[in-house]
Amino acid sequence: MAMVKLTIAAILASLIGGPLLAALVLTTVTAPAVGVHLATVACNGPGSTPAGGGPAGGAGQWQAPFEQAYTVSKRGFGRQFHPIHLEWRTHTGQDLVSLPGPGPVVAASAGTITRARNAGAYGNVVDIDHGGGLSTRYAHLASITVTVGTQVSTGQRLGVEGSTGTSTGNHLHFEVLRNGTAIDPVAFMREHGAPLDGSAPPPQVPPSNTLAAGLVPPGTETPPAAAGDAGEGGVGFGLPPAGQPRKASLVNAPVPVPADVEALYRAAADRYQIPWTVLAGIGMAETAHGRLTANSSAGAQGLMQFMPATWTAMGVDGDQDGRADITNDADSVHSAAHYLTVSGLTEGPDGVRAALFAYNRADWYVNDVLSYAHAYGGGTVLGDLTDCGPGTTNPAALGNPLLPPIDDERVVAMLTWAQAQVGEPYVFGAGGPDAWDCSSFTQTALAQIGISAPRTAAAQRDWLAAGNGHRVQLGQERPGDLVFWDSYLGPDRIGHVMLVLDPATRSTIEARDRRSGTGTFSYADGPERNRFEIWRVGNLSDGATLART
Repeated sequence: MAMVKLTIAAILASLIGGPLLAALVLTTVTAPAVGVHLATVACNGPGSTPAGGGPAGGAGQWQAPFEQAYTVSKRGFGRQFHPIHLEWRTHTGQDLVSLPGPGPVVAASAGTITRARNAGAYGNVVDIDHGGGLSTRYAHLASITVTVGTQVSTGQRLGVEGSTGTSTGNHLHFEVLRNGTAIDPVAFMREHGAPLDGSAPPPQVPPSNTLAAGLVPPGTETPPAAAGDAGEGGVGFGLPPAGQPRKASLVNAPVPVPADVEALYRAAADRYQIPWTVLAGIGMAETAHGRLTANSSAGAQGLMQFMPATWTAMGVDGDQDGRADITNDADSVHSAAHYLTVSGLTEGPDGVRAALFAYNRADWYVNDVLSYAHAYGGGTVLGDLTDCGPGTTNPAALGNPLLPPIDDERVVAMLTWAQAQVGEPYVFGAGGPDAWDCSSFTQTALAQIGISAPRTAAAQRDWLAAGNGHRVQLGQERPGDLVFWDSYLGPDRIGHVMLVLDPATRSTIEARDRRSGTGTFSYADGPERNRFEIWRVGNLSDGATLART
């Protein structure tokens, strides 16, 4: 073992050099290398990446492959008469034509680009792997705006509709394939809640806000600065539709939101990075945006109707006057945003429903709020569809403390790769190889040693908490550990991740932000943040993956 440690030290010396070497080597070699590689605990959903590459599950949110309205051609799936070859042939997809003219073609669901090039009869074609054996194909594009290996979100642009390849006019040939075999896309999309009915889907890109305008602290990972950016790793999802049963929304139509109350909704939504319409939905359901001023029969108070006991745990100071007042409108609205966030609003469409149910434990209430929220404009949630169990909103999660750490040799390999990326630009949503955001950087660093982690910072933290690592206290970290803290997603949510480089100086190697790019930085101010956690990845191998139950 001593000879191995000396070898590692020599590698680290050539890798790092300078004053960092002594502390880094001492920290690295104090933990014994462990030769047994344990199976990865897999998570569910399109944000996770199982062995073999590609997002897991294939069961994420779906939408039509256009941003605007479109017509559904009679040329569908099955035996069709070919307009060029003038014979009956099997047609493996559904032809769609956007209105009023050729428009952007977008991803029908989140996944990884596996083909983006000209391919004969298909013309310019893009293929997306959605995991779970599912893939989609977009053919005859006039131009392509993505590259192979890029991870895209639902609704992210892939190119422009065209007529390349064997085609008689501008249209999109859309295919859905299961295990490489084309299936009827009309039936599939209908079963997945996104019928190809010609209507324009709701936008999947979050609107601009004060954070998107760049009003964030220096050294903070920044959110999308333009409508073309989809967020970290391109992850986001629309508010789920209202279901049944419903109650109040069937008899009480949504009333206009007073300007001063809407300003409070929007300010809280900006801070916590959730759609303001969800707050408006609650405000309508509870007090018609303050028009009803009496306490409820159960004793709930204020604009957003908090019970005093709940307020004690969840009340926050929304107007920054130094106290959280249950009767103060700003405090009430910000506290509602806080409560929804810690209850899992951002953890997929099911998380939205669970958070609303936590707010008022009735199914009809959940559907009423969603009905009102859509009436006020709906919106996109910046979040991750990966299901890893404990949830980033559970700061008490500790993972599996019995896991041995990654072998020293593997840590060196990971940091060697990371060091080689220093100087590369930071691009929000980029997945390499020439630009990174924070989580694609750590995901790819782990991939260098055969460990497949989810795409976003929040999902990586939850993946660790699900049994792939364990939390360590400040002062116990070692090189290769992951540091997480809140960022553009608001004070309650993990939004940034970095690799520990030298614990003695609390230095990191990471993709920091647009201004700083990829390099070595510090986590010394981390304990001062609203969320700050350090996690150690277990000595995992993707050769055997255990499905979560």
